[in-house]
Amino acid sequence: MAHAYWSGQVQISLVSFGVNLYNATESTSAISMHEIDRKSGERIHHQNVNESKRPIDRSDIVKGYEYSKGKYVLLDPKELEDIRIPSRKTLEIKQFVKIEEIGLSYFEKPYFVTPEDEAQSTTFQVIRRALAEAGKAGLGEIAFGGREHLVALMAAGKDSVGMMAYTLRYAAELRDAATVFAGIKAAKIEPEQLAMAKELIEKNSKKFDAAKFRDDYETALREMIEAKRHHRPLPREAPSRGKVISLTDALRRSLGNRVKGARGNRARTDAAKIDRQRGRKGLTLVGQSAKKRRTA
Repeated sequence: MAHAYWSGQVQISLVSFGVNLYNATESTSAISMHEIDRKSGERIHHQNVNESKRPIDRSDIVKGYEYSKGKYVLLDPKELEDIRIPSRKTLEIKQFVKIEEIGLSYFEKPYFVTPEDEAQSTTFQVIRRALAEAGKAGLGEIAFGGREHLVALMAAGKDSVGMMAYTLRYAAELRDAATVFAGIKAAKIEPEQLAMAKELIEKNSKKFDAAKFRDDYETALREMIEAKRHHRPLPREAPSRGKVISLTDALRRSLGNRVKGARGNRARTDAAKIDRQRGRKGLTLVGQSAKKRRTA
């Protein structure tokens, strides 16, 4: 089994239980790159040097806080690891919120959460079930990776026996959206365009399945590498689609020309009435019907 990224206690009032957190993501890229000298073709190596240009061994590098020009308080990595704050070993849940109240822009990274051992399983499952039925997440903080993180703890899913923990961005880390969106000008929305846009969305709506998506950039990069390796012509980029005259035209084409507008619908209705009146079978073109009305 994978190594736990963090282990500790979840504390909810007087209730506590041990948990393990595991990374829920991993890098799937199989292509690694190196920095190369264009002229010699040799690999570039970077050295740690001090201001005197003297090479420094990594074990001699420590952190430093500059409290005055050129003067530092030195902090050893081990000292930083040993900072004593409760959240290093305890996730204290400060409050519960509805999951949908947490804006998507706050979510940062997911972790799988399991009971620390079999003795913690019952308490773990009771809390997981309660969170799932309430549709809520517990908010608290954990210290790891050299900083304290805001965390949302919630049930993993309807059919899962585990929990998820998501590190969240602090409010101060998010820019005010209003400062960016303020530049968007109001636009008049045509009812016909809105109706077709909704139909387009509905037409292309499916149940979410992340497995259907893949990293096309890595595939294209591999094709380029193989082409250069074997001295073949580089793959060409697919031609872009032609320009569409208007939004209405773009929506109609996207819907497969099934939407023709009110005028086209009325014309087809008139043509169908004429066909029924004359007792004719089959389809009649609108242009032909109009011509026959004029010559009648």
